Amino acid sequence: RGKAAGRAPAQPPGPGAFDLGAQSGRWAAFQERHRLSCEEAARLLLDAYEYRGLVKHTGGCHCGAVRFEVWASADLHVFNCNCSICTKKQNRHFIVPASRFKLLKGADNLTTYTFNTHRAQHTFCKTCGVQSFYTPRSNPDGYGIAPHCLDDGTVQTIVTEDINGKEWEKAVKEHKTIRDMSKP
Repeated sequence: RGKAAGRAPAQPPGPGAFDLGAQSGRWAAFQERHRLSCEEAARLLLDAYEYRGLVKHTGGCHCGAVRFEVWASADLHVFNCNCSICTKKQNRHFIVPASRFKLLKGADNLTTYTFNTHRAQHTFCKTCGVQSFYTPRSNPDGYGIAPHCLDDGTVQTIVTEDINGKEWEKAVKEHKTIRDMSKP
C-alpha cells in the first residue's frame, strides 16, 4: 500500500513519548476536549487504573486553608467512637491508607494535639479549628477522614459503626478489620 496523499509518514515517538498506535487520535481528542496536558491526562488514566472502584473525594476545613484529596469508596464505612476525645469532638471518620491521601494545601496551617499514648495525631486547622483528617491510633500508617469535611457530590452512602473507644484495646483487638484498613 502506498502512503495516503498529503499525509506525512508517522514519526517515531520522541524521548519520554509513547507510541499510542490507533489510540493516538482518541488520546489527542480527549486531551483537547478536557483541556488537559499530556501529563494531566496520564495522571487521570493512572489514577483510574490504580484506584479502580474508588472515587476521588476532595475536602478540607471550614476556612479553606487546609485542602486534601482522598481515594475511597463512594459508599463509606464510618466509625463513631466513644473515646474521650472523639466524644468531645464528635469525631466520626473512615480510614484510608496513606497512599490514597494527598494534602493539597495547608501543611503550614495545621497543628497537632496528642495525649495518652501519643500515637494518634489529632491534626486541625490553626485558623478555624476544624479537624478534617487525622492519624488514628488504630492505623498510624493511614488517615482517619471526617466525612462531613468532604465536598458535596462524591459520597453515595454512609454506614456508621459504633466503636467502644472507652475500652479501646479490647475494642480494637476484637474488631476483625479495623487494623487492616490502612493497608493498600
